Amino acid sequence: MAVASQMTALGTAPPDFRLPDVEGGEVALKDLLDAPAVLVMFICNHCPYVKHVQSELARLAEDYQRRGVAIVGINANDADAYPDDRPEAMVEEARRVGYTFPYLFDERQDVAKAYGAACTPDFFVFASPRSLPPDATQVDDAARVLVYRGQMDGSRPRSDVPVSGEDLRAALDAALRGEPVPGAQQPSMGCSIKWRPGNEPE
Repeated sequence: MAVASQMTALGTAPPDFRLPDVEGGEVALKDLLDAPAVLVMFICNHCPYVKHVQSELARLAEDYQRRGVAIVGINANDADAYPDDRPEAMVEEARRVGYTFPYLFDERQDVAKAYGAACTPDFFVFASPRSLPPDATQVDDAARVLVYRGQMDGSRPRSDVPVSGEDLRAALDAALRGEPVPGAQQPSMGCSIKWRPGNEPE
């Protein structure tokens, strides 16, 4: 069943994390914060909503990494129940699709909970408070705060809307210019994160 983003409050600081990269290293939030914008994406391998956008997602990531955006993808699904999302399969998927960003595994699901992630895909852009939409206020005293959360674009599986990445691209473009991102932000839609039994958020 498809679920929508929780739409975490704009102006909040990015929750800290340190997670294993399926290529063998580790990535921590502090490694990303020198970038002018940080894109944290909750994705996975098996979800049809992710599969629907993954080619454009790979293009978008490559485009914006060249412009200095720090990007990570995080898979928080229960890999025991969904073996297509196990770390070994994540390595294969990243290489097949052409992901150029670190693909991290949130085995304990603590990071997904901290970010308020609800679905795959779910997108969070952190940048200077200058890029908050005009009607948003800064919640946390931080150099990087949440300025965009929601959909990549309006396309969905079996829809007639082409995959373009336009909403996410517009937010990243504004953040890189140090300007307010668009205020009309639509929730992402996708498969629910597959929580381990008893680990579901309240």
